Amino acid sequence: MTNQVLVLGGRGRIGSSVAADLAAHTDAEITITGRDSGTGVPVAERMGQQVQFLALDLDDRAALEAAVARSSLVIHCAGPFRYRDTRVLKTCIANGVNYLDVSDDRAFTLQALACKTAAKEAGITAVINSGIFPGISNSMVRQGVEQLDEAEQIHLSYVVAGSGGAGVTVMRTTFLGLKHPFAAWLEGHWQMVKPYSQRETVEFPAPYGRAQVYWFDMPEALTLPEAFPVKTVITKFGSVPDFYNHLTWIVARWFPPVLMKQSQAIEFLAHVSHRMTGLTDRLSGIGVAIRSEVIGQKNGQPARYCSSLVHENTTVAAGCGTGSIAQLLLAHQLQNPGVWPVEQALPTDLFEKLMQDRGITIHHT
Repeated sequence: MTNQVLVLGGRGRIGSSVAADLAAHTDAEITITGRDSGTGVPVAERMGQQVQFLALDLDDRAALEAAVARSSLVIHCAGPFRYRDTRVLKTCIANGVNYLDVSDDRAFTLQALACKTAAKEAGITAVINSGIFPGISNSMVRQGVEQLDEAEQIHLSYVVAGSGGAGVTVMRTTFLGLKHPFAAWLEGHWQMVKPYSQRETVEFPAPYGRAQVYWFDMPEALTLPEAFPVKTVITKFGSVPDFYNHLTWIVARWFPPVLMKQSQAIEFLAHVSHRMTGLTDRLSGIGVAIRSEVIGQKNGQPARYCSSLVHENTTVAAGCGTGSIAQLLLAHQLQNPGVWPVEQALPTDLFEKLMQDRGITIHHT
């Protein structure tokens, strides 16, 4: 029988990129969802006969249950995940359906990992934090760790040009990430750091070159120390052009905490930022660069393994990261009951093949 894939939030920028990747690399029948048929149906029609649209509100438990029960795989792309609970994952567990998401929030990640035993008992494989960062970035780290005899430090840096091709939801996620200090694994213990602090210059491949990055709360800051016995994990993020970094820093430092807790303020900042990047995208582009550096020991000597990636469209790259894992799940090449972040779920040999199939080149030093 033909696989049935349900992409929740598939009308959005990232969800539709995931659906497009699946349509290109599998013969699955894909259903994308959203609340509004008026905007959702045209998105599905542009993708061809392999994709259809379903109007669905995640708060409608009965409708969600029915949609999940008809599926071979559910891909959760309906963010921001800071506002989400694990009802979709739990519904998949109850119905014995494999699960994949593009979650990028620490609290949601902890909730999802708490479902590991239930997923294992139900015999379903659930992979969380897929996409570009987190997602492809996590696999780049695993690739580096496996090149060394002993890994001691992981340093992940990301830079996005303009909007990255993403919608307002991703802008919301960025500003939500500025609200609170977060725990980072530094020198063997958890330490609190401020978001968008400790500006650092990192050398990325062309066309980005030397770009500025700052501490940012990413779920891989939580999951990578659990996957690999390292002493330090650093996750930093920045924007191009650089004046967006300064604006974000101002929000993180000067906006009153009470104001940042109000949803109206987050919505205002997200929409203003989306309009601004819409104007500058023509000059900056909408691409992404990732740099992963793993420091440790090889043959008894200090060693460093660095890998980097550049893609011209951040949203398309995220679709490739999630779609590639979905492809493996549908082909039963990734079967490991439980709940796993990408770096624990995806073997390096499969990761390298999937990236090659999608024309994504990862450079190594």
